Amino acid sequence: MALFSLRRVIMSLAVSTLPIALPAECQVPPGFAQLLPDQVPWTPGKSTPPGGESAGIYGNPGKPGMYIVRFKQPADYKVAPHRHPEERVYTVMSGTFYIGFGDEFDPERLKAYPAGSVFVVPANASHFHWMRSGESVVQISGVGPSGIDYVDPHDDPRKH
Repeated sequence: MALFSLRRVIMSLAVSTLPIALPAECQVPPGFAQLLPDQVPWTPGKSTPPGGESAGIYGNPGKPGMYIVRFKQPADYKVAPHRHPEERVYTVMSGTFYIGFGDEFDPERLKAYPAGSVFVVPANASHFHWMRSGESVVQISGVGPSGIDYVDPHDDPRKH
């Protein structure tokens, strides 16, 4: 009986001196960044028609290097044919995002991409948008420097 009690004491001491594996505050490496949904810095779009909003998520599209931006476009929002100098990866975050290709706005060329869709727009490909079925949020990733050139300069809202 004494041997059993001694074993119990030794086991209790051994277990009590083991490091406790309780969740500690998360240690993040240098360079780690995060942005939670309620922290997205929405602002009026500068290079798109009034009503759209944009948010810089990571990096600076105007400078060399990786960037991530989001665009929120309300229902019936249209963006005239334009192009960007860099390849872009689009991820539809919410709603249905419509895009068509060509130098002229043609609703027959629009393709619908529901939330969760991903597609790539090649560099310098003329394209246009129309949010036909409601608000949509799209996240765009690319390597800058970025830019936007409207096929018809009169469609450029920065010139109004």
